[in-house]
Amino acid sequence: MAVMTARRRSRSRISATALAAGATALSLLTVAGCGSDDDGGGGGSADGKLDVIASFYPMEFLAERIGGEHVSVSTLAEPGAEPHDLDISPRQTAELTEADLVVYLAGLQPAVDEAIEQSGVEHVAEATSFTTLRDQTEHEEHEEEGHEEESHEEEGHEHDHSGQDPHLWLDPAKYAEVAEGVGAALAEADPDHAADYERNTDELTAELTALDEEFTEGLATATTGTFITTHAAFGYLADRYGLHEESIAGLDPESEPSAERMRELQDIAEADDVSTVFFETLVSDETARTLAGDLGLETAVLDPVEGITEDSPGADYFEVMRANLQALRQALGAS
Repeated sequence: MAVMTARRRSRSRISATALAAGATALSLLTVAGCGSDDDGGGGGSADGKLDVIASFYPMEFLAERIGGEHVSVSTLAEPGAEPHDLDISPRQTAELTEADLVVYLAGLQPAVDEAIEQSGVEHVAEATSFTTLRDQTEHEEHEEEGHEEESHEEEGHEHDHSGQDPHLWLDPAKYAEVAEGVGAALAEADPDHAADYERNTDELTAELTALDEEFTEGLATATTGTFITTHAAFGYLADRYGLHEESIAGLDPESEPSAERMRELQDIAEADDVSTVFFETLVSDETARTLAGDLGLETAVLDPVEGITEDSPGADYFEVMRANLQALRQALGAS
């Protein structure tokens, strides 16, 4: 399946030196682990649990909720780090090879995609293979007309937008489809606990169905459907609930809007009775606050749930999504 490719390949591509260092680290890990494997549990971790590596928080959440007590989950993206431009360390490259299962979303983190391809890990759960992606082509073409891509090209960044949006976890129904795929991958990697993984998957998908219903009911009475965000992360959510997202940046949260784009957003805000400009916790809020200040609008957090920190409006996926629902209800005039 085609997916969105690297937007900042020069920052995130694994160098030949890093791959060589990863191979050295892998050799050291292999020597250190000789004779220490536990024959029980089918897992690679020291306590016999299934050793699962997740690329970033939404994948980590699924692995932990479905894997439960049978898994030991680590994540490549540290809390508080913006995951799109993640760099992979040599040790992480080596650990991927040792993992029992890797859970990731292709196209969001190019360095992760390349490292997994190089690792040869046997069991992989790739999120986009379990659902269909949203076509972002028209939106990307529109956004690029109003964003200063030239400055990035001068810095050596390559832009190759395939037209597909990776932020699928912001649609609870699509996220549930991915959960089912992750559950099946866990059962394949650890068949002794397949029944537990199936039960946990059913429980999680039921919760996601309930969340979907909360959003549908909570936004049904909105008096306006347009909202403005820092970057174009909420297209799935907007499509699911009949809303319209306008972003300051495109799919790349660090791209800079042109003066033309800012003027266009001002016109949209006035025409569609927009009351609030949303910013995020993991990227700068400067441009969003500038736009809001120029128009006399409110600002609020709409969190793309790419990572959980102490500044997040909740402690896990469900809490943050419900906080997002309340923020949208207030901004869109839902009674």
